Amino acid sequence: MKIVKLEEIVSLKYCGSVAVMMMVILLSTSRRRIGVESSSEQQGGIDCATVKALVSACSSFVMYGSPDPIPGSPCCVAMLSLSNLADSTDNRQIVCRCVMDLITTYNPNATSIATLPGFCGVSLGFIIDPNTDCEYIG
Repeated sequence: MKIVKLEEIVSLKYCGSVAVMMMVILLSTSRRRIGVESSSEQQGGIDCATVKALVSACSSFVMYGSPDPIPGSPCCVAMLSLSNLADSTDNRQIVCRCVMDLITTYNPNATSIATLPGFCGVSLGFIIDPNTDCEYIG
Protein backbone atom coordinates (compact mmCIF):
# COMPACT_ATOMS: atom_id res chain seq x y z
CA MET A 1 0.00 0.00 0.00
CA LYS A 2 1.42 3.38 -1.04
CA ILE A 3 1.37 6.08 1.62
CA VAL A 4 0.46 9.47 0.20
CA LYS A 5 1.21 12.64 2.13
CA LEU A 6 -1.69 14.95 2.88
CA GLU A 7 0.07 17.80 1.09
CA GLU A 8 0.34 15.68 -2.09
CA ILE A 9 -3.38 15.01 -2.10
CA VAL A 10 -4.27 18.67 -1.66
CA SER A 11 -1.89 19.72 -4.44
CA LEU A 12 -3.39 17.33 -7.02
CA LYS A 13 -4.79 19.54 -9.74
CA TYR A 14 -7.18 16.91 -11.08
CA CYS A 15 -9.22 16.40 -7.91
CA GLY A 16 -12.48 18.24 -7.44
CA SER A 17 -12.78 20.47 -4.39
CA VAL A 18 -15.21 18.12 -2.69
CA ALA A 19 -12.91 15.13 -3.26
CA VAL A 20 -9.97 17.07 -1.85
CA MET A 21 -11.88 18.10 1.26
CA MET A 22 -13.22 14.58 1.77
CA MET A 23 -9.68 13.23 1.58
CA VAL A 24 -8.40 15.87 4.02
CA ILE A 25 -11.14 15.02 6.51
CA LEU A 26 -10.74 11.28 6.00
CA LEU A 27 -6.98 11.40 6.44
CA SER A 28 -7.05 13.67 9.46
CA THR A 29 -9.63 11.45 11.14
CA SER A 30 -7.68 8.30 10.27
CA ARG A 31 -4.42 9.77 11.56
CA ARG A 32 -6.04 10.62 14.88
CA ARG A 33 -7.73 7.24 15.15
CA ILE A 34 -4.50 5.31 14.70
CA GLY A 35 -2.53 7.75 16.86
CA VAL A 36 -0.25 9.18 14.17
CA GLU A 37 0.89 12.73 14.74
CA SER A 38 2.37 14.97 12.08
CA SER A 39 4.83 16.42 14.60
CA SER A 40 4.37 18.93 17.36
CA GLU A 41 1.55 20.36 15.23
CA GLN A 42 -1.00 17.99 16.79
CA GLN A 43 -3.08 20.02 19.24
CA GLY A 44 -5.99 18.39 21.00
CA GLY A 45 -8.32 16.74 18.49
CA ILE A 46 -7.38 18.97 15.55
CA ASP A 47 -4.24 18.53 13.53
CA CYS A 48 -2.56 21.80 12.41
CA ALA A 49 -1.48 19.98 9.25
CA THR A 50 -5.19 19.69 8.39
CA VAL A 51 -5.70 23.42 9.01
CA LYS A 52 -2.67 24.16 6.83
CA ALA A 53 -3.98 21.86 4.09
CA LEU A 54 -7.36 23.58 4.14
CA VAL A 55 -5.78 27.04 3.91
CA SER A 56 -3.52 25.77 1.12
CA ALA A 57 -6.63 25.32 -1.02
CA CYS A 58 -6.50 29.14 -1.17
CA SER A 59 -2.79 29.31 -2.01
CA SER A 60 -3.24 31.18 -5.28
CA PHE A 61 -5.11 33.99 -3.56
CA VAL A 62 -2.78 33.98 -0.54
CA MET A 63 0.37 34.15 -2.65
CA TYR A 64 -0.76 36.30 -5.58
CA GLY A 65 -3.90 38.12 -4.42
CA SER A 66 -6.07 36.63 -7.14
CA PRO A 67 -8.44 35.24 -8.08
CA ASP A 68 -10.75 36.38 -5.30
CA PRO A 69 -12.31 33.36 -3.61
CA ILE A 70 -16.04 33.04 -4.15
CA PRO A 71 -18.54 30.83 -2.33
CA GLY A 72 -18.50 27.36 -3.86
CA SER A 73 -14.88 27.61 -5.03
CA PRO A 74 -12.37 25.06 -3.69
CA CYS A 75 -10.94 27.77 -1.44
CA CYS A 76 -14.32 28.60 0.07
CA VAL A 77 -15.22 24.94 0.48
CA ALA A 78 -11.99 24.65 2.48
CA MET A 79 -12.90 27.73 4.58
CA LEU A 80 -16.32 26.20 5.28
CA SER A 81 -14.57 22.98 6.38
CA LEU A 82 -12.29 25.03 8.62
CA SER A 83 -15.32 26.77 10.09
CA ASN A 84 -16.90 23.38 10.76
CA LEU A 85 -13.75 22.24 12.58
CA ALA A 86 -14.03 25.28 14.86
CA ASP A 87 -17.28 23.99 16.35
CA SER A 88 -16.52 24.51 20.05
CA THR A 89 -14.52 26.90 22.21
CA ASP A 90 -11.63 24.46 22.53
CA ASN A 91 -11.61 23.71 18.80
CA ARG A 92 -11.84 27.43 17.89
CA GLN A 93 -8.84 28.11 20.12
CA ILE A 94 -6.88 25.29 18.47
CA VAL A 95 -7.82 26.40 14.95
CA CYS A 96 -6.93 29.95 15.96
CA ARG A 97 -3.46 28.91 17.16
CA CYS A 98 -2.88 26.95 13.95
CA VAL A 99 -3.98 29.90 11.79
CA MET A 100 -1.87 32.33 13.85
CA ASP A 101 1.13 30.07 13.25
CA LEU A 102 0.38 30.25 9.52
CA ILE A 103 0.16 34.04 9.44
CA THR A 104 3.39 34.26 11.40
CA THR A 105 5.05 31.91 8.92
CA TYR A 106 3.60 33.65 5.87
CA ASN A 107 3.80 37.17 7.29
CA PRO A 108 3.88 39.04 3.96
CA ASN A 109 0.62 37.28 3.04
CA ALA A 110 -1.07 37.63 6.44
CA THR A 111 -3.64 40.11 5.13
CA SER A 112 -4.68 37.72 2.38
CA ILE A 113 -5.13 34.90 4.89
CA ALA A 114 -7.12 37.22 7.17
CA THR A 115 -9.60 38.12 4.41
CA LEU A 116 -10.41 34.53 3.38
CA PRO A 117 -13.39 33.91 5.71
CA GLY A 118 -15.00 37.21 4.70
CA PHE A 119 -14.65 36.53 0.97
CA CYS A 120 -16.21 33.11 1.52
CA GLY A 121 -19.00 34.33 3.79
CA VAL A 122 -18.02 32.17 6.76
CA SER A 123 -17.06 32.93 10.33
CA LEU A 124 -14.35 31.08 12.19
CA GLY A 125 -15.45 32.56 15.50
CA PHE A 126 -12.35 34.75 15.82
CA ILE A 127 -10.59 37.53 13.94
CA ILE A 128 -7.50 36.50 12.01
CA ASP A 129 -5.05 39.13 13.15
CA PRO A 130 -1.49 38.87 14.48
CA ASN A 131 -2.70 40.54 17.71
CA THR A 132 -5.48 38.02 18.35
CA ASP A 133 -4.97 36.13 21.61
CA CYS A 134 -6.44 32.71 20.96
CA GLU A 135 -6.75 31.97 24.67
CA TYR A 136 -9.55 34.54 25.03
CA ILE A 137 -11.73 33.19 22.24
CA GLY A 138 -15.11 31.99 23.46
